[in-house]
Amino acid sequence: MADGLEVCLRQHAPMPLDFRLSVARGETIALVGPSGAGKTTVLRSIAGLHAPETGTVACNGRVWLDSAGGINLPARDRRVGFVFQSYALFPHMSALQNVMEAMLELPLPRRRAEALRLLDQMQLRGLEHRGPAQLSGGQQQRVALARALARKPDVLLLDEPFSAVDHPTRRQLHRSLQTVRDASDIPILLVTHDIDDAARVADRLCLVIAGRNAETGAAATMLGKATSRLAQWMTGSDPAAP
Repeated sequence: MADGLEVCLRQHAPMPLDFRLSVARGETIALVGPSGAGKTTVLRSIAGLHAPETGTVACNGRVWLDSAGGINLPARDRRVGFVFQSYALFPHMSALQNVMEAMLELPLPRRRAEALRLLDQMQLRGLEHRGPAQLSGGQQQRVALARALARKPDVLLLDEPFSAVDHPTRRQLHRSLQTVRDASDIPILLVTHDIDDAARVADRLCLVIAGRNAETGAAATMLGKATSRLAQWMTGSDPAAP
């Protein structure tokens, strides 16, 4: 079994899925498409937060899900860094404590040192003692990203990481994600409704329509190819689009 992430998911309800995708180590793929297409359900299935009717999920040769073989590892046993759209930070904890919480297996001094390193990587040094309510949306997003990386994940999943921030903050998040890509060698899969964001951060785009991988290709190729399903969806001319 090859390195990277291998996903095959099928279900009829509540969200129809017939989805297959491979993400190589060090590769970033953006899932794009209409609302309700199943993009977030794909992320949740990979993370072990949703169990499809049938399917397989494997990462770096380790099987996380194999419905035919009776394998379905719980989320805590899958080395996944998940950045939720709502950030999901603990409101009663500081930025530093939120990141440290992902490393409870380490001694306290190592947890603190590693959390400070990750916050510094996210350009948040000096804000480590602020609570989520004292941080901007972009800062909260970067704390959530630091916390996800603190798990030393085998795959990084991001659900709409740019949706609730302004354009200057988006550019900063683009740079933060590029920093993560440069510093790690893991598959990254993100969901976004914004084609410009997808093109800036992803190696490939995957158009998801009605739970299916309608088309996958290099970002520049899919954006520039007028006959592609992505171009048709963007212009509203795809007859298969909802």
